[in-house]
Amino acid sequence: MPDVNREHAVGGWTRAVTARPRLTLLLALLFTALAVVAGSGVADRLSGGGWEAPDSESSYATKALEEHFPASQPNLVLLVDSRGAGVDSPQVAAAGRDLARRLAADPSIAGVTSYWATGAPELRAKDRGEAMIAARIVGGDDAVGAAVERIAPAYRGVQGAVDVRIGGVAAVRHELQSTIEEDLLRAEMIALPVTLVLLVMVFGSAVAALLPLGVGIIAILGTNAVLRLITSFTDVSLFAQSLTTVLGLGLGIDYALFIVRRFREELADRDDPLGAVGATLRTAGRTVLFSALTVAAALAAMLVFPQYFLRSFAYAGIAVVLLAAGAALIVLPAALVLLGHRVNALDLRRLWRRRVSAAEPHEPGAGYAALARLVMRRAPLFAIGATAGLLLLGLPFLQIQFGTADDRQLPAGAESHAVQQHLRDAFPGNPGGGITVLAEGSPGQDALAGYKAKLAALPGVVTVDGPFAAPSGGPAYLTVLPRTEAVDAATQDLVGEIRAVDAPFRTSATGQAAVLVDAQKAIADRLPWAVGMIAVVTLLLVFLLTGSVVIPLQAVLLNALSLTAMFGAVVWVFQDGHLSGLLGFTATGSIETTLPVLMFCLAFGLSMDYGVFLLSRIKEEYDRSGDHQGAIVFGVRRTGGLITAAAVILAVVMVAIGTSRVANTKMLGLGIALAVLMDAMVVRTLLVPAVMRLTGKATWWAPPALRRFHDRFGISEGGGGGVAPEAARAPQRDQERDPEPVR
Repeated sequence: MPDVNREHAVGGWTRAVTARPRLTLLLALLFTALAVVAGSGVADRLSGGGWEAPDSESSYATKALEEHFPASQPNLVLLVDSRGAGVDSPQVAAAGRDLARRLAADPSIAGVTSYWATGAPELRAKDRGEAMIAARIVGGDDAVGAAVERIAPAYRGVQGAVDVRIGGVAAVRHELQSTIEEDLLRAEMIALPVTLVLLVMVFGSAVAALLPLGVGIIAILGTNAVLRLITSFTDVSLFAQSLTTVLGLGLGIDYALFIVRRFREELADRDDPLGAVGATLRTAGRTVLFSALTVAAALAAMLVFPQYFLRSFAYAGIAVVLLAAGAALIVLPAALVLLGHRVNALDLRRLWRRRVSAAEPHEPGAGYAALARLVMRRAPLFAIGATAGLLLLGLPFLQIQFGTADDRQLPAGAESHAVQQHLRDAFPGNPGGGITVLAEGSPGQDALAGYKAKLAALPGVVTVDGPFAAPSGGPAYLTVLPRTEAVDAATQDLVGEIRAVDAPFRTSATGQAAVLVDAQKAIADRLPWAVGMIAVVTLLLVFLLTGSVVIPLQAVLLNALSLTAMFGAVVWVFQDGHLSGLLGFTATGSIETTLPVLMFCLAFGLSMDYGVFLLSRIKEEYDRSGDHQGAIVFGVRRTGGLITAAAVILAVVMVAIGTSRVANTKMLGLGIALAVLMDAMVVRTLLVPAVMRLTGKATWWAPPALRRFHDRFGISEGGGGGVAPEAARAPQRDQERDPEPVR
């Protein structure tokens, strides 16, 4: 290559990242080592919960009750088994009182209550064989977790005349954290070797296969360090670490796959690794950058929600996307310059390829090209059929019921789950299902009695306990026991009825149903902003990539359509309980309120990842040739195998996460895996070619003003904006021509 052309191919960015490739790799190694140190112990600083709306009435009431009446908000339960002697026997009663005394003496405990102190029937099992001791562990999430870890071994098991098991919200969250840590480690041990095998199958070369894995590892370790830093300022959900692993491996591998594949294509046409890197960054590098911005925008939309469960995924997601793209655009080019043709070393498919070549020449992507031609010849049939199929798979989502996350996320054998389930089954009333009403403003006894009578008269109320007032006066509270389950629709309606009851003092309601009602309202209020943010950013970025106003609209609509199967499966499996025995989880009849939002943002971003890869190659060929149908076939042929391979690898990672024993993590992993596969195998290979064929040349239309804007500011894989002038376009490629009209 002449020097002038070489200088043009290298470009400014390539010079910056490849001027000293060994130094770049050394700095990357140093960054990774520092990230390992900075991110160590991040799991211990992550918090359970985060589903509540922090500025809601229920959150206010919960905090006030914790301050004035800690016993009303117990988060630790000792389930005391009398071993058949009965909880009222002298020996068992003495043991129960002793346990309560010991627990009350612990400095981290407040508000201990027990059956033996109160005689309350709701604290005793129906068969009188078991009773409860309830207490409040005070402090933040870290302090509560440490207290559970210290207290549980001292009380669990044989305690004189009784046996004790540990339950309560604090125990559930502590067990969730330890279970997720163990499951995440197991998922990584499953995903990494399987992913490496798949990458070797895709690239053939063991050297090339290791490069995407390295990018993913840098993204994961770097994001752990970022999360560790963020925990110094705000709460971060312990579930966010699962997303770090998923996106770190998934997107790191996607981006590296795209760049390494394009580098090998360019290297086959020139004997100049540096020039090949320059051409790769001008084409695939730009696409990776656009893809990263699109995915980051989809995940950033979760920042509009007040629940830190959702915000945590935005923190983790944005960090891992930017780090994956950074490693792919900075570290990977330096490695490719040093490797050069050795990127194809250790080719494990050499013998197989020789046999295939000897038997029959094979054009890469020929199968995908043939499929694209078939789809375009029968475009209406494929467009209608694929759309109808996806909508049919999504129908169960119309029956979704929202609920709150509880102990049933854990496997049935987990101690805290078993205890909580036993409380639901064997104890009277509805433990944990009451609605607590805080009364403030120094309410008098007469006023409280009148208010209690109004609450008791509501049709969905079984009884009202209280009022319970502080010894020194001040606020009081009442507990309303509903006729229905804790978060049933009828119980949620009852929350609204309670809040509508007039009182001569200030009231605020909390409890599982109240928390759920407030969480749903917070999500409903902000969901249009989140969806609007995703839509606007996606439309803008795809327009900058393609110069068309039609393609961005197609991309958003088809992306949303690709998610229907995921949402339908989530309801059919995890809400309704189909396959629960096979998958090993407890169906609760509802879906946690924030999870559909999380899954939408995550799956939409990942789907756009593949959409950008495909559209960029179609646009590049259309700019070169001006042949609309030929460009579609070219794009599908060049990216079909790559997108399928990337989707399968990401699905493997997601399924590994889906092996978690925690139901919500299992739902997230398996649901996203299904969405990714549907997008790659149905939307990108069937719907996109069919719809683009139906819209024809109008696919590339844009108003003159926007066309001029794109010509100046837009970026495509070819490096320029807009469509090349007709006279400058190359002849149509025979192998991409579609000779038959659409039918």
